[in-house]
Amino acid sequence: MAKADLAALLAVAAAFFIAIGDVIHQRTAHEVTDEPVGHLALFVRLLRDGRWWLGSGVAAVGFALQAAALGLGSVLLVQALLVTSLLFALPISARLSGRRVTRWQWLWAALLAAAVAVIVTVGNPTAGASRGSLNTWLVVVGVLGTGLALCLIGARMWSGPVSAVLLGVVSGALWGVFAVLTKAVVDRLDVTSVAGVIELLRTPELYAWALVALAGTAMQQASFRAGSLTASLPTMTVAEPLVGSILGIAVLGETLRPGEAGWFLLVVAVAVMIAATAALARGEAAVRQPG
Repeated sequence: MAKADLAALLAVAAAFFIAIGDVIHQRTAHEVTDEPVGHLALFVRLLRDGRWWLGSGVAAVGFALQAAALGLGSVLLVQALLVTSLLFALPISARLSGRRVTRWQWLWAALLAAAVAVIVTVGNPTAGASRGSLNTWLVVVGVLGTGLALCLIGARMWSGPVSAVLLGVVSGALWGVFAVLTKAVVDRLDVTSVAGVIELLRTPELYAWALVALAGTAMQQASFRAGSLTASLPTMTVAEPLVGSILGIAVLGETLRPGEAGWFLLVVAVAVMIAATAALARGEAAVRQPG
């Protein structure tokens, strides 16, 4: 089996486990307390909840599979396929909440998955470097950091679905950065020797990787708390591969090779992805909050 094919299989398996973890986290974020709490206070309470740790354990399996996929394939390929976690998460969440996924939700979720399939097949993504330069990362921090700060300000100004979407953008973007950093960490991962461990500990991306994972988790729980799964999860599910893919191209030098006719299909696929995300987020008003 080719490396790209194995990477694709691992990415879909990762999407399944991450979806289960997301559903558990979302329900726990709503049920851990009835009191209005800030993002940090919510995260501290969740750290004392056994259900949250169960969800984290399941999600960790997904992240391990994602790391394995990134070790074999490009960020563009792996992150695009992770969007399929939405197809797993919606029915699981509906089952646990005692409701059903509507036909329109299934339709939009299917269109979202189809758009991802077009991006993966027509785009024909190729791998680049495993690490980016310091100067490139400084530009990323300046541009992306400003955008995420504005999202956080907006999330404090508005509540409900709008807050959930904005926090979902922050969480998804951070997980996109996490994926690119994972590529560098996996490339340096060699625990079979003392020299390999020392080399890993000397890798700057390792510490940025840990901090981004912590921040991404905190923002994810805040987004889940702010609204239902149909508002938060679709947003972060699409934001993650979009940011990860852009950084894969800008930071790691990965490329898309759709051919002259393929660019039109890629643009249409991105438009469908955005439309499907917006439609699923609008379904927030029709879904009863758990707990």
